Amino acid sequence: MRTYLVVIDESDEARVALRFAARRAAKTGGAVEIVALVAPPEFVQWGGVQAAMEEEAQLRAEALVAQVAGELIDETGLRPSITVQQGEPVAIVRKILKERPETAALVLGAAADGPGPLVVHFAGAAAGTMPCPVMIIPGSLSDEALDRLS
Repeated sequence: MRTYLVVIDESDEARVALRFAARRAAKTGGAVEIVALVAPPEFVQWGGVQAAMEEEAQLRAEALVAQVAGELIDETGLRPSITVQQGEPVAIVRKILKERPETAALVLGAAADGPGPLVVHFAGAAAGTMPCPVMIIPGSLSDEALDRLS
């Protein structure tokens, strides 16, 4: 099955990428996998404080994924696969792509004021080594434009 891998965060461009991926998956009989990344924690001298910060970040990411997954189900009927992982974003995405050869495309959103680190990495020097196409969706696209293009 064609699976569209979308990295989600709280940005508008991530939601645009998810909408595009969901529309493509619905039209092609594919699936969507949503990945929420939890940044590695900064070192805090007191272990209890650091553990609480890590837990809060994990819970925030899980709540975000639950929200967008619910919206996706309501809108398209697709039930996405969900992954929440903590660590260095580029390494996590590369690992997921390696483990899932059925991935049809990595779908990333690009902000109108400039691309984020994942877009810069995967559309830059690493583009020629990717195991699947990388789709970069402009975050400025309207819902109507997304529906027309997907």
